[in-house]
Amino acid sequence: MADLPGYVVHCLHSGKLAILAILVSAGIVLQILACALYNNWWPMLTVLTYVLLPIPLIFFAGSDTSSLLSETGNSWVDATKFLTGASVVGCIAIPSILKHADVIGWGALALELSSFLIFVIAIISYIRINTEDEYSMF
Repeated sequence: MADLPGYVVHCLHSGKLAILAILVSAGIVLQILACALYNNWWPMLTVLTYVLLPIPLIFFAGSDTSSLLSETGNSWVDATKFLTGASVVGCIAIPSILKHADVIGWGALALELSSFLIFVIAIISYIRINTEDEYSMF
């Protein structure tokens, strides 16, 4: 990537950012469609776990995301991993419990879980982009 002009490099980085924005927007649209199509707003409870998801990362891990991917013995990082995992389980459990109680239908459950899958893909892509070397192509 060293032989590419600077404007091409910036264009590639802007494209990655645009793809992340499209993924997050698609996840939000699926979340709203799960409620609006079936005229049942109970699936919006999942939004609470989406809001709570990054809070342990912000407070305990800070900007050092490399420690989250390693197997260090730091107790704060372990607490962050546990609380984040609990929020992720809540993202899957809330729609499943609502479906089990016959509060929502199969379509709303499918839209909720696909919204969660798209959010997970966006987060993994964001982490990959941030840990990527500036000089590598992909």
